[in-house]
Amino acid sequence: MRHIRHTTAALLALALAACGSEEAMYGGDGSDDQGAAAPPYSPPYTPPPAAPPAPPADVHDGEKYEDYGTNAFVDPDEDNLATFGVDVDTASYTLMRRDLTNGLLPAPAGVRVEEYVNYFGFDYPAPRERDPLPFAIHVEGAPSPFGRGLHLLRVGIKGREVAMAERPPANLVFLVDVSGSMLSPDKIGLVQFALTTLTRTLRPDDTIGIVVYSGSEGVLLRPTPVEERGRILEAIAGLQAGGSTNGEAGIRAAYGLAEDAFREDGINRVILCTDGDFNVGLTGDALIALIERFRERDITLSTLGFGSGNYNDRDMEQLADRGNGNYAYIDSQAEAERVLRDELGATLQVIAKDVKVQVEIDPGTVARYRLVGYENRDIADDDFRDDRVDAGEIGAGHNVTALVELELEDGRRDRDPVATVRVRYKAPDGDAAEGEVKRSLLSGEMRRRFADASADFRFAAAVAELAEILRDSPYVDEPRFDDVRDIAAGAAGDSETRNEFVGLVERAAGLWR
Repeated sequence: MRHIRHTTAALLALALAACGSEEAMYGGDGSDDQGAAAPPYSPPYTPPPAAPPAPPADVHDGEKYEDYGTNAFVDPDEDNLATFGVDVDTASYTLMRRDLTNGLLPAPAGVRVEEYVNYFGFDYPAPRERDPLPFAIHVEGAPSPFGRGLHLLRVGIKGREVAMAERPPANLVFLVDVSGSMLSPDKIGLVQFALTTLTRTLRPDDTIGIVVYSGSEGVLLRPTPVEERGRILEAIAGLQAGGSTNGEAGIRAAYGLAEDAFREDGINRVILCTDGDFNVGLTGDALIALIERFRERDITLSTLGFGSGNYNDRDMEQLADRGNGNYAYIDSQAEAERVLRDELGATLQVIAKDVKVQVEIDPGTVARYRLVGYENRDIADDDFRDDRVDAGEIGAGHNVTALVELELEDGRRDRDPVATVRVRYKAPDGDAAEGEVKRSLLSGEMRRRFADASADFRFAAAVAELAEILRDSPYVDEPRFDDVRDIAAGAAGDSETRNEFVGLVERAAGLWR
């Protein structure tokens, strides 16, 4: 479990879908047994345009980020193990996209390399049907295009795909921040679009509850089967912002609903939707303790972030980590659909928890090495086999990618080992590790040229380099935006998200000081 240096409060959210009259769309009567303290409904909401309004030029001045530093090169004769927990969050990438789209470079402290890389899907083969493992491990190595005399090792993990019809039923409780800071189309308006999208994507036997919080908490909707879509969509349409923020009352109420509707052998999760602007109520270690207590009861926490100007990336990321959930930043309707519709299985269903990776570097073959990113997922080497130590989760179909920069020794032979990758994990409902899986890479298996590496390898290298540039990494000699763009474009194919990245590289180059 990584060290948490700052924790105020924040929460999270899962989102729902489309717009329009629920009666016209679903034929429901729109009636709703709201529960206690439900605020009055407003007229149905018209979703905002896909592109939110541009934030002010000094947007980062009011936002909170945490700088976890940059991993340094290590002599393998002194320490030949790099140990970390997996990370499937993507918020850092979408925050960068928000900023570049609005004419700003991202805050360097908010750039997490692993979240940039893991935003993209890679063509890793999934486990075979009869394979007992919930994921497959892939390794690939090639010369680096960005560091003279250096090579890159890529570790790829691919989670088992699970059909939507085969996943366990979900008990979801949305905790929605309706404080005054949420009063803008790119906040409460986008929350409504996201929750609507999710409602249309879930199965009829899933349930949704909604708790709102501002000056006080209110149960807007008790856990309701998704087959009653009309009631759920009416509650979503009634969300309205105004007031101060009391995260403690809200999160206690949300966990209470999730516990009351707990589903054995199901997915039980609180999803926090907020800008993270908490200023009243439970904070710090007390909030973390509450989240971890419910995590041990198999009620997890995910966070969905919205808006700009007062955004709290630091706490949103840490709360989801402690809650064994995931963290996404929703900057547009398209991103809401990606997270809550297209990748819902990976977002909801955990197939392996407390997943730790340990890369053992061979000192006879490697002169020095550096793990690129994962600074706040660092795990002590001695804790790799300690099942009490928390780590990251992998969802159904998830990709996880990590890159290690290497300087190889001269005179190596093809059969000399470069690195051995070990992965340790628990079953979703397990308390002890299922065991370890390992894959090795020999010197002769390294590609001779960067151009010979797979398109996925080359694209991941370009994404990581952009992140290194934007976070002012000391291991970037000069910002080679043209090379990043050309490599990414050559490996993008017809992927819409990859080609969008190429455009973002060009925007970043134009804004670079």
